Amino acid sequence: MKKTIRNYRLKNKKVIIRVDFNVPIKDGIIQDDNRIKASLETIKYAINKGAKVILISHLGRVKTEEDKTDKSLKPVSEALSKLLNQKVIFIPFTRGKELENAINKMNNGDVLLMENTRFEDIDNKKESSNNPELGAYWASLGDIFINDAFATSHRSHASNVGIATHLKSGIGFLIEKELEVFNPILKRPKRPFIVILGGAKVSDKIGVIKNLVKKADYILIGGGMAYTFLKSEGYNIGNSLMDYDSIDFCTKILKKYENKIILPVDTVNGLEINENTSTNTCLITDIKEDEIGLDIGPKTIELFKKYIKDSKTVIWNGPVGYFEIDKFANGTKQLCEILKQSNAEVIIGGGDTGSAVNKFEYSDCYKHISTGGGASLELLEGRILPGISVINDKQ
Repeated sequence: MKKTIRNYRLKNKKVIIRVDFNVPIKDGIIQDDNRIKASLETIKYAINKGAKVILISHLGRVKTEEDKTDKSLKPVSEALSKLLNQKVIFIPFTRGKELENAINKMNNGDVLLMENTRFEDIDNKKESSNNPELGAYWASLGDIFINDAFATSHRSHASNVGIATHLKSGIGFLIEKELEVFNPILKRPKRPFIVILGGAKVSDKIGVIKNLVKKADYILIGGGMAYTFLKSEGYNIGNSLMDYDSIDFCTKILKKYENKIILPVDTVNGLEINENTSTNTCLITDIKEDEIGLDIGPKTIELFKKYIKDSKTVIWNGPVGYFEIDKFANGTKQLCEILKQSNAEVIIGGGDTGSAVNKFEYSDCYKHISTGGGASLELLEGRILPGISVINDKQ
């Protein structure tokens, strides 16, 4: 068990909290503040305990000086000030005297947000490569480190692993909740245990399939990755997405677990991936050469429903169609409704699946929606997350 923020006396301490403020910003305006709100419980706890709260986060990818122009965390500091109902000190630097002096002047209960950690990536990717000097410098700014950015915990960066290597550390409430949801399910799920996998490429999910096929009762396959599985079974998939490097894996895993892996029986196709393309719904045996499979069909929806309705646990990672276009959103939307109507504990694996659930307004219908697509995927693979493993253990 990892130490949490509760295990430390925070009063008078400079507490560095790694948060995930990687939010969409357009023309200086935040388009979705859910990630900011997800961190509020940990931030407010530290404030109420009398800590001097130092927040660090990345925002997007920063490769050039030009990237800095629209990747500043200043709009986040303004939004966070309103959410906390107190001024958040924003320092537009990731190191230096101005940052150090501002931290040294902080009073108990103050909150400071420094600039985007990935501004350091311009200099030989110091943040993303976990540069030892950078991690040690950031650690020198505080007394205690709390990781509450689940979405980046599968990465070894200077802003998580680097800092935690030098300070007393714990996890925040957001990460604690993620682990409390995933760990019991991966060890002792209530059965029947169903996994729904979608998304584009099979190669992105090979680790998940290998790990969960041994634990789940059934794995339902949709999305672009389904067509590679169908191709491995000898079906013509037209111009559908094809992951050539994964054909051999699909063939072998289907042969070994033919009764566990459930593939689509029909598909909704388009000639192009856009809103104006004509569509055709057909059995998987009837896909035409010029068609692209872009959603599961109604017979597949009913097939998946039969497995879901009796389930006790469902993990869903990856949309089952190109849901960004309305013509190909029905399968994903129908699954949202079927899962809502089921009696299962439903866990949504973040990323695009979380975006789809939010788009169709089902975000309040399930036990848990993960804040980290990549991190949740690696948990499902059975991997150790470096940003969490480095945290101090409870004695």
